[in-house]
This record gives sequence, structure tokens and C-alpha cells, in this order.
Amino acid sequence: PQAPKKKGKGKGTPVVDGLAPEDMTKEQVEGHIGRIREELDREREERNYFQLERDKIHTFWEITRRQLEEKKAELRNKDREMEEAEERHQVEIKVYKQKVKHLLYEHQNNLTEMKAEGTVAMKLAQKEHRTQEGTLRKDMRALKVELKEQELANEVVVKNLRLKHTEEITKLRNDFERQVQIEAKYDKKMKMLRDELDLRRKTEIHEVEERKNGQISTLMQRHEEAFTDMKNYYNDITLNNLALINSLKEQMEDMRKKEEHLEKEMLEVSAQNRRLADPLQKAREEMSEMQKKLGDHERDKQILVGTKARLKVLEKELKSLQWEHEVLEQRFIQVQRERDELYSKFTAAILEVQQKTGFKNLLLERKLQALSAAMEKKELQLNEVLTASNLDPATLTLLSHKLEDVLESKNSTIKDLQYELARVCKAHSDLLRTYEAKLLAFGIPLDNVGFKPLETAVVGQTLGQGPAGLVSTPT
Repeated sequence: PQAPKKKGKGKGTPVVDGLAPEDMTKEQVEGHIGRIREELDREREERNYFQLERDKIHTFWEITRRQLEEKKAELRNKDREMEEAEERHQVEIKVYKQKVKHLLYEHQNNLTEMKAEGTVAMKLAQKEHRTQEGTLRKDMRALKVELKEQELANEVVVKNLRLKHTEEITKLRNDFERQVQIEAKYDKKMKMLRDELDLRRKTEIHEVEERKNGQISTLMQRHEEAFTDMKNYYNDITLNNLALINSLKEQMEDMRKKEEHLEKEMLEVSAQNRRLADPLQKAREEMSEMQKKLGDHERDKQILVGTKARLKVLEKELKSLQWEHEVLEQRFIQVQRERDELYSKFTAAILEVQQKTGFKNLLLERKLQALSAAMEKKELQLNEVLTASNLDPATLTLLSHKLEDVLESKNSTIKDLQYELARVCKAHSDLLRTYEAKLLAFGIPLDNVGFKPLETAVVGQTLGQGPAGLVSTPT
């Protein structure tokens, strides 16, 4: 800010401390020069102080902007790591699908080989039976008794086979009922877990909203108090300056009237002295009286000179106060301009981060929903294949345990990544709060900032707004 320009010199000789430069002594001139130098040094110190303040504010702004860029880069790296982990997870799922297909293929091959071996054995048995039938026809008449015994033995074997077949059907029915009970049990557990996570998510979102509203109300109250204090301070300064100026003007007007009155009296006295010069004694007496009046006039003149000097000092103080007022107004305008720029940049950055994060969370949620649907479909297909393959229970249990272990490891990896993302977003929110505190320290209001912290969205995503991972396959 520039100091107010000095007024142009008026007509006539300049006056310093009520004296003309020709009438001043060397000591008075040196004293006046010393006061001017002191004022110059004070002005230079104030200028240096304002420059240092401006450099500090600029340095702080640069540091804050650099920190914000670093946190943005960190957030982008975490997003990239999550995408890479998701891609690796997809690749591993494909690998395990290929392994399952390979196992199913091997099982089909073994089943085909067993069928071929059974067919060959059946053909050999039929051939042998035909040979035996020929021999039996030859020996039929001789072996009727033996044939009856053989028929009785065959009837016993058929009964035994029927009983065995009934037991196997009962065992398969029991296994199927147990599997249905296990599926119902796991469905109930899944529903309870989802309800619990939804309740926890709603509770934490409500707590975060309450904290955010309390912080916003506190910031608004602080801003209003600071603005009221600043307004009262400048109003008091302006009223005091106006009152001082009015009083000084009134005093100056009284002194000027008194001086004009004294000058008129001096003119009248001199005219009377010229007219009344006849009687010497009377003139001497009047002269003594005029000398007394002249002494009074000199005292009044000295009083007038002192009053003028005080008036000049007060005018200088008034000019310095006006200059400081203009400097503070320009500084206030500059700080407001910087506040508005920082506010616009800050709001734009927050909106951009919220949009990107919301879009990424939406994409991740849709991907997880699609993966969950595909996984459930694959689980149904796998259960149908395993049921149709008629494998023994030990092999089924082993395959189910392997799949559960793999899916649990993937679920733990996804949860670790989600908690890591929540931790990074919490650090980002802490940085934003620190930035708000620093802006408030500089008197920059944030009452219109309507952003939602990034931590809320990520915590909601982590605690159950969408599928939190893969679902384990029931045995």
C-alpha cells in the first residue's frame, strides 16, 4: 500500500514549528531534521515488517499447497494399488476356475473309463453265461434238483440286493437333507451378518454427521465473533479520529477569531496614537497603557504559536493514523482476495476429490455386486456338478474345504485393502481439518463450506454399503 500523497505547498514561505526557515536556529533545524529521520526510520521498519508478513503468508500458502498435492498423489497411488489387487484377484479366480474345470474333466474321464471297463466286464460275463447256459441245457435233465437249489439261492441274493439298494437310497436321502439344512443355516448367518453390518454403518454415519455439524456450527460462531470484534475496532478508531478532528477545528477557529480581534485592536491603537499626539503627558500615559496591552498581545501571540504547533503535531498524527487506516484497509482487502482465491481452490479440490471417490466407490460396488452374482451362479453350478458326479463324501468335503480356505484368504486380502484405504482417507480428513484451523488462524471464514469428509464414504463402503468380499461356499 502506498502512503497518502502530501498536499502541495501553498503560497508564501513554508513554516516549521511555527517559525520560518530564516528565523530558525541551527539547533532547531537539526532537531527538526532528527525528527524527520526518526519518522523515516520508523516508516522503513514498518515497511520491512509488512514485507516479512507478506512473505510468511506466501510461504505458508506454498507449503500447504504442496502438502495437498502430496496427499492427492498418495491417494492416487492407493487407488492404483487397489485396482492392481483387484486385477490380481480376478486372475487368481480365473486360475481356480480353470483348476475346477480340470478336476471336473479328470472326473469325467475316470467315469468314462469305469463305464467302459464295466461294459467290457458285462460282455465277458454275458459270454460266460451263454456258455454256462449251454452246458446247463445239456445237463438240464440230470441236474433238475441242483437247478431248484440254484433258484432258491438266486432268490436270496435278489432279496439281499434289494435290501442293500434300499439302504443306499436312505443314506443318499439323509445326506441331501443334511446339505439342505446346512444351506439354510448359512443363509440365516449371512442375513444376520448383513443386518448387523447395516446397523453398524448407519450408527457410524450418524456419529460422523453429528461431529461434522458440531464443527460447522463452531466455525460459524468463531467467524461471527471475529468479524464483530474487527468491525467494532475499526468503528471505534473512526469515531475517535472524527471527534479529534472536530475538536481541533473548533480550537483553530477560536484562535483565528481571537487573532483577528487583536489585530483590529492594534490598528485602532496605532490610529489613536497618530491622532492624539498633541498632549505629551497624555500620550505618555496612553503609551504606557498601550505597552501593557502590547505585552498582553505578545503573550496571546505566543499562546497562539504554541496552539498552532500543537495543531500541526495533531494534524501529523491524524495523517499518520489515516495512512495506517488506509494501509490496514488495503491489507484487509488483499487478505480477503487471497481468502476468496484459497476458498475457491479449496472448494474445487474438495468437490473434485469427492466426485472421483464417489465414482470409484460406485464402480467398485458394481464390480463387487457383479462378482457376487457370478460367484453365486458358479457355486450353484458347482454344487449341481458335484451332486451329479456322485463323488464320495470325503472327496466332496476336501474340495469344499480347499475352496473355503482360498475364498477366506481372498476375503482377508480385500478387507486389509479396504481398511488401508480407510486409514489413508482418515489421514486426508485430518489434513483438511488442520488446513481449516490454519485458515481460521488467518481469519478466513469457512461457514459456507458444505463438503462431506472423504472418511465417511470410505467407512460406509468398508462397513457394508456394498458387498464386502466373496461368500464362502457351503459344504
